[in-house]
Amino acid sequence: MRDILLIAKREYLEQVRGKAFKVTTILIPVIFAAIIGISVLASKNSGAGKHIVVASNDAPLASRVREKLLADKDAHLIVDVLAPAADSDRRQLISQIDQKQIDGFLWLTTDANAGNAKATFVSRSSGDFTTESRLSDAVDHSLVQQRLAAHGIPAGDVAALTSGVKIQTEQVKNGKEVGSSTLGSFFAAYIMAFLLTFTVMMYGMNVGRSVIQEKTSRIFEVMLSTVKPTDMLAGKLIGIGAVGLSQFAIWAIAAALFSGTALAATLMSGGLKIQISAAEIILFAVYFLLGYALYSTLFAGLAATCESEQELQQYAPLAAVPVWLSFSMITFIVSNPNSFWSVAISLFPPCAPIAMFLRIASQFPPIWQIALSLALLLLSVYIVVWFSSRIYRIGILMYGKRATIPEMLRWLRYS
Repeated sequence: MRDILLIAKREYLEQVRGKAFKVTTILIPVIFAAIIGISVLASKNSGAGKHIVVASNDAPLASRVREKLLADKDAHLIVDVLAPAADSDRRQLISQIDQKQIDGFLWLTTDANAGNAKATFVSRSSGDFTTESRLSDAVDHSLVQQRLAAHGIPAGDVAALTSGVKIQTEQVKNGKEVGSSTLGSFFAAYIMAFLLTFTVMMYGMNVGRSVIQEKTSRIFEVMLSTVKPTDMLAGKLIGIGAVGLSQFAIWAIAAALFSGTALAATLMSGGLKIQISAAEIILFAVYFLLGYALYSTLFAGLAATCESEQELQQYAPLAAVPVWLSFSMITFIVSNPNSFWSVAISLFPPCAPIAMFLRIASQFPPIWQIALSLALLLLSVYIVVWFSSRIYRIGILMYGKRATIPEMLRWLRYS
């Protein structure tokens, strides 16, 4: 145990004192916040400032659509009306798009009673779905208003009948209704999943790189004269894992301090409420440790069979497939936390650290599922440690020859 702690201390201090730890500790939250901020601003301003022409054979309907579009303050659209419009006008509008005088036009036609309508949006871009969505909402709303007015309903009543309702979201916890935020829950799950994905893979690769560096520098040959290979592997895992927990602790303290500032209150005033409970923090740490133990041990075993970091990096994408698979299902898991596939992937050990925590952030699953997930994950860690430690014992002393699967099976028998 003394040798394990000495190696863990050495690995921890070497990582913490390095520039990479300081840079990533500061830059990762900043970059992540910038990515979220840019994505929010980009989605808010997507399709803004476009010059659109509403061309229709129904002038009142075209005017209603224009008013609806101009009412959207985030769009900042320039909307002209061309009514009544003929086929020659359509050819002229296409020419204006081609000459970049306008960004697009809405060709809207109705029958005599506005009972049937047909709308076509023509623009330079084939992927301007934001403007298309705004136009669709404006046309639907305007058609409803015009049809109601055609049936003799007063204009004031038409506005009241077509007004929208903002839905407030609440969640049932322990038989009680509590306030919730759909967007906040998604961002909480996204942030936690990203941190788990990034840190588990980053520190797992750090273990592999450490093994490669010491193997190529022949430091192992000296250290093995006084330390057992299994103690060396255990010390590396503990030391580098402690670095990850230290980084999480720094981020948690910084987040707690930031949450009490006026800037945080301003950001959260828009209805975006991110709430993380103490149970979620504890389970986050547990799943990080188990996920880290699983992947770092796997990378250590792979590194012992490799001759260079480039060779290790070729295997890294294969080892990372379960992590990215669970991360890619974030929308499905958060929306359907109790579906068969969500439960199945959260119990599958390689995906459990990410998938189970996505379920926890959305809707706290039954305790037995969390317990089963942790038990399966612990069993997987034990199997991978057993396998990798035996590969590690012999692989770290093998030079100049690529390890094959039959050779690794022989190493297991030798160990």
